[in-house]
Amino acid sequence: MSAADTAAAAPPPEAQLGAMVFAVLLLDRGDVIRQANPASEDMLGSSAARLIGCPFGQAVRIPDRRVGESFADQDTRLIARGIAIETAAGERAVNLTSSPMPAFPGWRVVTLSDVGQAALDIAEAPVPISAPSVLAHEIKNPLCAIRGASQLLERRSDERSRPLARMISQEVDRIAALIDRMQQLGSRSAPVIESCNLHEVVRNALGVVAAAQGGGVRFVEEFDPSLPAVDVDRVSLEQILINLLSNACDASDSLVEAEIIIRTRYVGGLVFSAMRLGRTVRLPIELSVIDRGPGVPSELREHIFEPFVTGRKNGQGLGLALVQKLVRDMGGRIGHHRDDATGTTQFRLNLPISIAGGDA
Repeated sequence: MSAADTAAAAPPPEAQLGAMVFAVLLLDRGDVIRQANPASEDMLGSSAARLIGCPFGQAVRIPDRRVGESFADQDTRLIARGIAIETAAGERAVNLTSSPMPAFPGWRVVTLSDVGQAALDIAEAPVPISAPSVLAHEIKNPLCAIRGASQLLERRSDERSRPLARMISQEVDRIAALIDRMQQLGSRSAPVIESCNLHEVVRNALGVVAAAQGGGVRFVEEFDPSLPAVDVDRVSLEQILINLLSNACDASDSLVEAEIIIRTRYVGGLVFSAMRLGRTVRLPIELSVIDRGPGVPSELREHIFEPFVTGRKNGQGLGLALVQKLVRDMGGRIGHHRDDATGTTQFRLNLPISIAGGDA
């Protein structure tokens, strides 16, 4: 059979869309639904005839504010997993994608697919309180009482006893903060993937850390200005960078002239892969945070991303575990390397290029 015969025998696009098990919607510049495949009728609880010509916001309500704000930008590629939506068919948990059409500004294709019956049952039923949440709740209640009592004791104590009362209050705050970080590790909130300018996010994080350091550390930017945009959860990436930069500052506090390098580059042949939504995603954009501190003890280097592993005297060992979780949730990769020859420690973050494109 010739190539022409094969092309002629292929099902038309309408039949291909009709065979899809997930909802596919075409939105115009005004976010009005212009096409809807048969799976959309079941997903949204309305016939295609009613959906076509209906504003998307009337057919689908997105309660999550962050997802809703990202979705409102028609030119941003969006991937949101496990989010709740409200339709005429009721509330359900879905994976949502929004793909702009560069050749037709303002137009985009939106897909909605069930995350699976198990996830759907969780979304529609009252969420049970997990054992860790119960434990955190039971610990925090007495902590509040202890803190209140210590503040009262501090006001009523003499000068010699007040430091002890103040220490109790400070230790209570430390334990409460530890519990909060442990709860973050167990969080299952879905990342909001969008096209981002990597250097813009880096500079936001740098601003936060530099303000906290008060000028004690010199930050050196070694950016590749030609890098394209990346597909990430912007809020999570900023938190990741704040953690890594803060750790680098702590590692450098014994140095006379502390310097931290933030480097971005395209890794070329060194392309890593990660699984996102059941497919392989290339991760060629590399961001490194480099410091000249003493580094992690050699016996801990293979375990630094595990909870409660730390080389710092007063460290909790949760920061890097949280960083790894956030990176994995948005489909990236993070690694650690100590170069004893140059006396540097590097944390390397690999991220995917945005399909929507754009320059960083």
